[in-house]
Amino acid sequence: MKINIMTLFPEMCEAVLSESIIGRARANGFIEIRCVNIRDYTADKHNRVDDAPYGGGMGMLMQTQPIYDCYKAICEKSGKKSRLIYMSPCGQVLTQEKVKELASLDEITVLCGHYEGVDQRIIDSIVDEQISVGDYVLTGGELPALVLTDAVARMLPGVLPNDEAKELESHYSGLLEYPQYTRPYEWNGEKVPDVLISGHHENIERWRHEQSLLMTAKHRPDMLKKAQLSEKDIEFLKNENITNV
Repeated sequence: MKINIMTLFPEMCEAVLSESIIGRARANGFIEIRCVNIRDYTADKHNRVDDAPYGGGMGMLMQTQPIYDCYKAICEKSGKKSRLIYMSPCGQVLTQEKVKELASLDEITVLCGHYEGVDQRIIDSIVDEQISVGDYVLTGGELPALVLTDAVARMLPGVLPNDEAKELESHYSGLLEYPQYTRPYEWNGEKVPDVLISGHHENIERWRHEQSLLMTAKHRPDMLKKAQLSEKDIEFLKNENITNV
């Protein structure tokens, strides 16, 4: 898969995406990520990419021409139209289901806004969808773009050391992940649950699933209402005095 990130701060994005799991995945060819500088495509002799908004107001607005020409160059390099996502507070809030959908594509392009955002005509003409990472405001679209890129990349084959691991993590199955423990066995008077050192794999898996149910009920009851629960799950929750399922 290929992910293009259109940004005014490619070094910022590269600093994150060149490290750890995603950095290794890039180096090993499991994913291709290009951080493209929008400023390289401006036709302004002073290298500007923004201007004051019509009608007045605070801040500056990113102009159409540099963004459009940058996106056009990306599509020409790919030989096809790349799905363009604009990171915006107006967009659909990012979910694991959306991540799975995007990870199934061959290529996506992510547009990072800055200042007061981008000219509406860009959104109307070339943006395929807008995505938000939450109901708050940041100084630019780079951090949301990095969140999206990381979430999508880790879904791809070969990116994680154990491809099955992602299926056990929070949100993947509609539940939060169960609590986990490592050495030492006892710390500050608290011991690791005995079931985890029992060696009985069936009991361990059942405990983990039940703990996922309890964690979700406690921290994200909204998720629990949407989850596909078995009759056994519902019975367990009722025995734990959790009835709003």
